[in-house]
Amino acid sequence: MNQLHKRVVVTGLGILSPIGNTVQDAWSSCINGESGITTVDIDLKKCPISVGGRLKDFNPEQYLDPKEVRRIDPFIQYGVIAANQSINDSGILEFTGLDHSRVGVNFGAGIGGIDTIEKNKILLELKSFKKVSPFFVPGSIINMISGLVSIKHGFMGPNISAVTACSTGNHCIGNAARFISYGDADVMIAGGAEMASTPLSIAGFLAARALTKNQDPKTASRPWDLNRDGFVLSDGAGSLVLEEYDHAKKRNANIYAEIIGFGMSSDAYHMTAPPEDGRGAELCMLNALDDAKINSEDVNYINAHGTSTLLGDLAETIALKKVFSSSVPSISSTKSMTGHTLGAAGAIESIFSIKSINDGIIPPTINLLMPDPKCNLDYTPINAVEKNVSIAINNSFGFGGTNSTLVFQKI
Repeated sequence: MNQLHKRVVVTGLGILSPIGNTVQDAWSSCINGESGITTVDIDLKKCPISVGGRLKDFNPEQYLDPKEVRRIDPFIQYGVIAANQSINDSGILEFTGLDHSRVGVNFGAGIGGIDTIEKNKILLELKSFKKVSPFFVPGSIINMISGLVSIKHGFMGPNISAVTACSTGNHCIGNAARFISYGDADVMIAGGAEMASTPLSIAGFLAARALTKNQDPKTASRPWDLNRDGFVLSDGAGSLVLEEYDHAKKRNANIYAEIIGFGMSSDAYHMTAPPEDGRGAELCMLNALDDAKINSEDVNYINAHGTSTLLGDLAETIALKKVFSSSVPSISSTKSMTGHTLGAAGAIESIFSIKSINDGIIPPTINLLMPDPKCNLDYTPINAVEKNVSIAINNSFGFGGTNSTLVFQKI
């Protein structure tokens, strides 16, 4: 962040993902190259999609009141649970000097409550408008994660959501950091959530030719591989507690990392495809480096967007070469293990970027068995690598040409 403003640090982490429902479990799976992609039952006739990344051993009633679970869409459940994990991890509620009017929430999703929308549409058509739930609207809108977290904990600061497709998680975190940097809050809970593995959503992404038709869950998500043919649709949530540096030090908080840069850009090109020269991604990363006041040579690790699409992976590769030229750092795509969690991806991958800094480990890109000759960078294939990481960046790019990059630094 611009040093004229306040410093922002990360003091809490929370996650639900196909590779683990705690930060410890998810990170362990990540660095050990364990895939969360499985064969899934999809209620669509003759559908060629048979793999996905869904939460395992997950029962929302272990975390939330059963009545609340019935009233809110799964993506809201995921977001609230991940947010509560991060809040508990931060210990912020134990701080007797906490000013609740200076604590806010910025939590979004790429698609939102499509599961609830589908189910209520069926009730409307097959039965009656009287069967539509009174919680249909509040239980499916995207800003309700922020609303419920604020309500539960009495946080009266900024209560907001970003919706920027697959850039959502990064945008929520980056904008939340700026709220703190500019003095609008002392603490922000920020992240993204998604549960879009529904019949209608799968049919839509399939029609857009975005999903892999590979029916082997072990190799379905394969960024930069020559045989990649689309991403694996997955569910999950990630949450970070962001805090003004002096506020965190005052309460002796555990600080995971500092957010020193945030960049954004638009491709200004196409609804779903990136420009072939990767110019939007390039500009986004340059903006983030400029905001952080660092050179490209200072970056040790990049958690790439790396979805496993033909055009996206190539465009990001070209952009990385332009930005980092002869000093391209270690890169990997943890989507090779989690699949693509859409609006949750940036938040989940920010957690992995921070853990890479904390533990000195670059997570692998699994399934990179036959690298695409056009994607000829070191994408950390198959196995994790030990490396001192002082600065890591996380890329997220979304439909509509919306791009976001976060820069994290060891502290």
